[in-house]
Amino acid sequence: MIVLLPPSETKRTGGDGPPMRFDALSYPALTPLREALVDQLVSVAADPPACRKALGLSPAQDAEIERNAALRAAPTLAAINRYTGVLYDALDVDSLRGAAAGRARDRLAVGSALFGLLRAEDRVPAYRLSATSKLPGQPGLSTRWRPLLEPALAELSRQELIVDLRSGSYAALGRIPDAVRVQVLAEHADGRRTVVSHFNKAHKGRLARVLAGSRSEPNDAAAVAAIARRAGMRVEREGNDVTIVTDA
Repeated sequence: MIVLLPPSETKRTGGDGPPMRFDALSYPALTPLREALVDQLVSVAADPPACRKALGLSPAQDAEIERNAALRAAPTLAAINRYTGVLYDALDVDSLRGAAAGRARDRLAVGSALFGLLRAEDRVPAYRLSATSKLPGQPGLSTRWRPLLEPALAELSRQELIVDLRSGSYAALGRIPDAVRVQVLAEHADGRRTVVSHFNKAHKGRLARVLAGSRSEPNDAAAVAAIARRAGMRVEREGNDVTIVTDA
């Protein structure tokens, strides 16, 4: 099983590893576009106004531009430790111990606008690029990534069950028709259900933690739902769609 996470806008700074090596990253078929995007980010960083427009930044966020300018020389961290925020706080991968920690490192992957697909231990620098970013003179990222990323994801899904926790814009970079899809709904006292926004990432992070560390090796959505239920989560399943239900 692979638990495919979204990235986060916020990332830890610095790192304890040497500068990034493209040939050390998983899924080498993605290398040509990874290299092109890094080159383009470094280039546009030399023009702060254009960079702010491309990345949706304000002048107060110019430190993000400086990060991009230094991409090729910056120190690296394992991808699972680079990303931060609500989902990654709930996942709390560093608190897992023993065999559960090893399983998590093997099972966790991240969808990335810059790198396409990363495994937990792939070492990357801090950067700023979102799925909705539009680099000057280039097509949208979904147009650029799909021809490379969808075959890589299809090959992966033939080998292992993929539980896709990515948000819509990142799922659009590379679709996985047979993945287990997860949504979070809040149930109100009158029975109405609404999409959870604020706590959506936290619930997905908790699910990722449960799945990543589980002794079980699920091979379908029903087994994924069973693992979540054993962990005390209220879930429902229809086909490949798993719904986490919470109180409003």
